[in-house]
Amino acid sequence: MVNFMNLIKNENMKIFRRVRTWIMLGITIGLPILISIIVLLASGSDAPTSWAIMNIETTIMFVLITMFTVVIASETVAGEFTWGTIKLLLIRPWSRSAILLSKYLSTLLFALILTVITFIVTWLINMAVFSSSSDSDVLSSVVGMSNMEYMLKFYLYEFITLIIIVTFGFMMSSAFRSSGLAIGLSITLLFAGSIITNLLSLTNKAWVEYILFMHLNLTSYIENADGPFHNHPMSLGFSLSILAGYFVLFNLISWTVFRKRDIAG
Repeated sequence: MVNFMNLIKNENMKIFRRVRTWIMLGITIGLPILISIIVLLASGSDAPTSWAIMNIETTIMFVLITMFTVVIASETVAGEFTWGTIKLLLIRPWSRSAILLSKYLSTLLFALILTVITFIVTWLINMAVFSSSSDSDVLSSVVGMSNMEYMLKFYLYEFITLIIIVTFGFMMSSAFRSSGLAIGLSITLLFAGSIITNLLSLTNKAWVEYILFMHLNLTSYIENADGPFHNHPMSLGFSLSILAGYFVLFNLISWTVFRKRDIAG
């Protein structure tokens, strides 16, 4: 266990010693503050409520956090081949599975750090700058759900979606030696998902409910138990089950390809 923790520590050092990582952290902290200040100056006496701005900033930041983490995930394996360090890594007394797991866990830890920072920054800045005492400051139409409960669920569901997309990027990084390809396909999954889901939702075929894209918008379940598509009613449990299946599939591909890959040359 100690040796494995050292592996994770080593992977975290690789992530945080790069300048771009600190730029990502700076954007994660600075952008919500900048947005809040701009909104405050632009709105004057008609400033929106703190929870409403926090919700908007969170939506924006999760797109950026996903992109940032996808970059890390896509380069964590493919980058070793690009930099020629993969042989040095594999000659050490660790199994390939342990090496890959340490890289994967370090990537998820990075995503978690950015998510926690986003929650703290968006909550503090908006509670300090905007009013939160208005009776109309209600994020959810669900009776009995407080704003904090809504935001916690929002963060949880968005983080689950983030994990799926990052896991896909990690799989592409393990399957291909090109980090650019892994990043490109993962970003495509992130941005093309909504377009594809809207097209698929127009059909009445039952099989579309098993397509990954149909289940990436988990936040819609906070207020609508049937999900985001009226002609394809689904439950949160069903969507989580489908995502779990893809999660297992992506990781199986990652581990199988990496363990069997020939690194000669």
